[in-house]
Amino acid sequence: MILARFHTEALTRVRFAISPMFEMTRSIKALKDPASAALHLPWVERVIPAVVDLDLAALFALQSSREYNPDFVNPPPSSPLAEFEDEIATMLATPNDQIAAEVRYAYEGAKLPGVLEPFVERPRPAIEGLAELMREYWERAHAEHWPRLRSLLEHDVLYRSRQIADGGTARLFCDLDPGVSWSEGVLTIECGQCDSDLDLDERGLLLVPSAFVWPKVTILTLEPWQPTLAYPARGIGMLWSPDEPTAPEALERLVGRTRATLLGALDSPRTTTELAGELGLTPGGVSQHLTVLRDAGLVCGHRVARSVLYLRSAEGDALLDASGAPEAAGESAASAA
Repeated sequence: MILARFHTEALTRVRFAISPMFEMTRSIKALKDPASAALHLPWVERVIPAVVDLDLAALFALQSSREYNPDFVNPPPSSPLAEFEDEIATMLATPNDQIAAEVRYAYEGAKLPGVLEPFVERPRPAIEGLAELMREYWERAHAEHWPRLRSLLEHDVLYRSRQIADGGTARLFCDLDPGVSWSEGVLTIECGQCDSDLDLDERGLLLVPSAFVWPKVTILTLEPWQPTLAYPARGIGMLWSPDEPTAPEALERLVGRTRATLLGALDSPRTTTELAGELGLTPGGVSQHLTVLRDAGLVCGHRVARSVLYLRSAEGDALLDASGAPEAAGESAASAA
C-alpha cells in the first residue's frame, strides 16, 4: 500500500483531469488478457479485428510489469480535458535519459524484453516510432468510442465535484474507491505489492477517472511527474452495452416522441453529438429539442472544458416518474457498476 500524506497546501491543490492517452495505454491490458477485463469484453470483440495487423509488442511490453510501468507513456494531463495529440506531444518531450531510466526501472531485476532495448539504446527514434503506433492504435480502437467514454468520465468528475462541495476533501476520498481510505490527513491506497510513503507537497494530487484502470486504482509517484491517482469511474458496467432509451407512451403524447426519448436518455450526462449518434438525429435537431426541454426546466446543461453536458433535472425526473418510466428518479444506470 501507499500512504499519501497531505499538508495544508497539498489539500488546496487536488484537481481532476481526463486523459484519452491513459485510456488508450491501459486498454492494452484488456486486449492482452480479456478475462481480467470482463466489463470490456464487448469492446475487445469489436477492436481485435481492427488491430490484428498492428504490431503492438512495444505497447504490451510497456504495460506488462507487475509493480511499475514507465510513466512517459501516461503523462499526467496538464488540463482538465486533455486532447490526445497534446498528450502525445508531452510524451515526445520526455528527455532521452528519463525514457531510458524509466524503462530500466520497470524491468529492474528482470530481463529487458528485446522490443524495449531501443528505448534504452536509442530513445529518440524509439519514442517517435511509439508515437506513430499510438496514433494508429487510437484511430482504430478508440476514436469512434471516445465520445461515449469521455461522457462517462465527465459524469464522474461532476459527481465527485459535488461531493467536495457537500463534504469537502474527506467526503471525496471516503467514497472514491474501496481501495482508497482517508484518515487524519493520510490517504491509504491499496495498489499491488508496493509499500511506500508519499509526502504530497505544493504539487498536490491529480485525480484521473478511468474506465480501463478497472478494477483497481493505480498511482504515479515518481518525479518529475505530478503525483496522480487513477481510479475506476462510476458506471463502467453500462459503458459498452447501454439499454436502448425508451419513452413512456403517456410522455410521448405530452411532449412528443423525440423529446420524450431525449428526456429518457438523459439519466446520465451526454453531449448533443453523443445524443445525435445514439438516437439517429442531427446535432442541430437535438440542440433545438434540448433548448425547449431546458426552457421548460426539464433538463440542465453543464459546461466541462469545451463540451456542454446535458442532464435531466429533478423536475424532469419527476415528470418521467409520473409517466410510468422505470428508474426515472434517483441513481441511474450510470452508477450501475
